[in-house]
Amino acid sequence: MFKHIKKLQYTVRVAAPNPGLANLLLEQFGGPQGELAAACRYFTQGIGEDDPGRKDLLLDIATEELSHLEIIGTIIALLNKGAKGDLAEGIDKEATLYRSLTGGGNDSHITSLLYGGGPALVNSAGAPWTAAYIDTIGEPTADLRSNIAAEARAKIIYERLINITDDPGIKDALGFLMTREVSHQQSFEKALYAIHNNFPPGKTPPVPEFANVYYNTSSGGEVRGPWNSDKNFTYVADPQPGVDGGDGGASVALPSKQQTTAQAMAARTRSDIGTDPITGAEVGGAKAIIEKQTPPGQAAAAPKKKAAIAIKVKPATKAKASAKDKAVPKGKTAAKKK
Repeated sequence: MFKHIKKLQYTVRVAAPNPGLANLLLEQFGGPQGELAAACRYFTQGIGEDDPGRKDLLLDIATEELSHLEIIGTIIALLNKGAKGDLAEGIDKEATLYRSLTGGGNDSHITSLLYGGGPALVNSAGAPWTAAYIDTIGEPTADLRSNIAAEARAKIIYERLINITDDPGIKDALGFLMTREVSHQQSFEKALYAIHNNFPPGKTPPVPEFANVYYNTSSGGEVRGPWNSDKNFTYVADPQPGVDGGDGGASVALPSKQQTTAQAMAARTRSDIGTDPITGAEVGGAKAIIEKQTPPGQAAAAPKKKAAIAIKVKPATKAKASAKDKAVPKGKTAAKKK
């Protein structure tokens, strides 16, 4: 059950309208790191959580994220308020109105026209919000780590937004929202480490012989650190295929009938490595034309550097004279065949 209080969690003061900034702030309204995505992520986790402590934590933070959605949406609406009225009443000439919406070199004219200047569930590039942003998997140790990362990403976006505005009231409100991301991250970390067996995620243990091995699988620029140190990992400098002791191949056991049909298909489609087939590219190439014009028994002359240009091809419309036509003396007309 929800009870909405019509006052904001934090006071919003906007010094002047700014459609361009409003468009950028949509990133935290309908973007992947935004407040709606966070609220939905934590609600789905909290509803499915069996631990009473984590359930309480997740539902509290989810509800607070909705209040943050309300704050960021209110800022967007106030920044667009002037443009919203201008669009609705049409008081400016079209060129003046268009310049006012695009003066910052942004796409705010798109969101203003489509959504009337109100906060839309899109990101700053106009892409619609999607439930694909929610990455809940139903394992607390995995979900809490994902939540920690989500709060860190949201904090960085708020930092960037603070850096692109000189409006003191907006900076103040965004600073509050950024700080709450840090607070939530700390709560999620405490909840994660309150689970004694929190690593690795899940119940099934890793295969021991591969759990602490580091494979150097890219050559050049190797750097050794705690992530691949001999203290923490067995470092394999030149890994080879078949680390399991096998040949690194692949096989499948098929029923006899399928084995027969699979072999028949393989035989029918097998490549003949003993042939050198002529391809369409070769038939239409300069080499093929030269060979076609060379009389039988005579070796083709080596093509010049510009063979394709030097080759003379007889016009297709000029037919070869028949033996009978060659026998008619010059100036005489061949007799018509009866």
